[in-house]
Amino acid sequence: MTFYFIFADEERNTKKAKNRPSCLGYPVSIFFIVVNEFCERFSYYGMKAVLVLYFKYFIGWDNDLSTTIYHTFVALCYLTPILGAIIADSWLGKFKTIVYLSIVYTIGQVIMAISAIHDITDTNRDGTPDNMTFHTAMSMLGLILIALGTGGIKPCVAAFGGDQFEEHQEKQRSTFFSIFYLSINAGSLLSTLITPILRAQECGIYSKQSCFPLAFGVPAALMVVALIVFIAGHNMYIMESPKGNILLQVMKCIGFAIRNRFNHRSKQHPKREHWMDWAEEKYDKLLIAQVKMVLKVLFLYIPLPMFWALFDQQGSRWTLQATTMDGNFIVNPILIVIMVPIMDSAVYPLIKKCGLNFTPLRRMTVGMLLASLAFVAAALLQIQIDRTVPNFPSSSQTQVKFLNLENTPVPVVVEGQEPFVVPGFNVSSHNGTSNSIKQFLKEFVNGFRSHLNFSVKSDHLGPIAPLQASDYFSVTHGKASFTIENEEGQTCHYILQLGFGSSYTVLIPNTFTFGESCTENIKAIQDINPNDIHMAWQVIQYFLMTCGEVVFSVTGLDFSYSQAPSNMKSVLQAGWLLTVAVGNIIVLIVAEAGSLPEQWAEYVLFACLLVAVSIIFAVMAYFYTYMDPAEIEAKFMELEPDDKKRKELEMMTKDNLAYVNNETSNNTDVKQTKI
Repeated sequence: MTFYFIFADEERNTKKAKNRPSCLGYPVSIFFIVVNEFCERFSYYGMKAVLVLYFKYFIGWDNDLSTTIYHTFVALCYLTPILGAIIADSWLGKFKTIVYLSIVYTIGQVIMAISAIHDITDTNRDGTPDNMTFHTAMSMLGLILIALGTGGIKPCVAAFGGDQFEEHQEKQRSTFFSIFYLSINAGSLLSTLITPILRAQECGIYSKQSCFPLAFGVPAALMVVALIVFIAGHNMYIMESPKGNILLQVMKCIGFAIRNRFNHRSKQHPKREHWMDWAEEKYDKLLIAQVKMVLKVLFLYIPLPMFWALFDQQGSRWTLQATTMDGNFIVNPILIVIMVPIMDSAVYPLIKKCGLNFTPLRRMTVGMLLASLAFVAAALLQIQIDRTVPNFPSSSQTQVKFLNLENTPVPVVVEGQEPFVVPGFNVSSHNGTSNSIKQFLKEFVNGFRSHLNFSVKSDHLGPIAPLQASDYFSVTHGKASFTIENEEGQTCHYILQLGFGSSYTVLIPNTFTFGESCTENIKAIQDINPNDIHMAWQVIQYFLMTCGEVVFSVTGLDFSYSQAPSNMKSVLQAGWLLTVAVGNIIVLIVAEAGSLPEQWAEYVLFACLLVAVSIIFAVMAYFYTYMDPAEIEAKFMELEPDDKKRKELEMMTKDNLAYVNNETSNNTDVKQTKI
């Protein structure tokens, strides 16, 4: 019943400015929209910041599969805006579309949080989910719903905000979009700072694990807040009825031209100046001219997906690279805030003073080259990382081995491993084992008088006999908690901080005793030092990528806006979003193929591909002729002085101005922040 009354207001089209409350000359309704956008962006980027880590450390996928699923999700997020725009313009209207899809969005976030609770299927309470299929299916369902929600409302929210202003409030409308843009970056910046901290906490009912439920739960809560805030302002909104979707009209016009040209392909029919002229039998010349302008710009979009293929790997490959390094350093959000004003207020004016004609298409070419340099920097850094990490027989991050120096076997328990027993110590075998310690990462040595059981968290290694060593076993880098238990059930908890790529031998001497001070005699010997390359070295690649992003993305949308017909800004915006989706599809294809054995080689491959594409784009840009859409439209409107068409054009211009101003901020992905 609640939503029925809310939507009844929309049907009345409450465009009564005199009765609406205002603050400092701005309609109060926009503040609900700005808060909604802040919370929604926090929700999306907060979840996305730890998504690839969730795939790797909770679900247990390898790097390639984690990257593939991540980019499939991002691609879907940029395909669904087309569906959202069609629903809003042709069927439900912006308000209903935002509310309905926000509900879908919220449900998806809640499902993601639930999927990360390992205790749900941990029936034996050993800290490991017993039904990983359930968690995987839940997370995939949640991601699909999130993609439908965030993509569906993407073309609607800011356009709906633009609808709240009267024609004489152009200055206030412009300021609103600046505030709207600020809320986007503030939400994404805070979320990418806070969410990784939440994930680093340990939580659980039966055993403590990395707190992915909290990392996903907080974004879900923010999405609930976003929905409530948006609905709360419904009495103050101006709500316009759907007027029809221009994208569908363009697609129908193109389809008719193609069919008509095919039906008249014989030589007896005279050729026409442009293949779109074959639509003249059904559509007016103004619409055909506008479609020609759109197609001219869309042709330039063909090489652009390659840029996004590199750009969006900040959240996948670069995040995984950071997990192999030392430190905890967040780069991209800070650089974004710094670089945007520097480029606008310093770099571009300086280039202009030097007399260089730095056209929009040239800027975009430079942005693509900067992105390729960023991947060269990432490749060089990866080579250094590979040199400092030992070549272990598996992809484990840290491995451990136990050695028992006593006469009776010792049971050991380690997370993710089957229980095993370490037999009694043998001097010659110990010496032989020590020669191969450099190849592994962790061992335990039992010098106690009896068998000891070992475990990491709640996964059993099995007993280790006295005077014997365990086999090497992998342990996730970070703080590891080992449990030592004797045959009488006495326990000792030993905590060891493990660095990535390190190797340890843990010695349990014969002086070991159970009790509060049981860990005093345990000695951890570091055989291989952890990787000491600090995460701050990623600043170089992030700096280059951020500069490329600012030059490419912001300029590209501004260029598209200036070259698009007044009522077809949304069509070009749909094309721009499609390039982002295709770029992510390119990444998942390469990741799934997995033909390159080394990660640095994959970085070099992407860099070379983007350089090649940049050259192609530069050639296309050289032959491009800039247009003045307003002048072209004016000529056709003089030829066809139809008042109705003129009014429809003016109305579509107003709607799409709000729409594109949204996407200029919302989809430059200047707010795409990473760990």
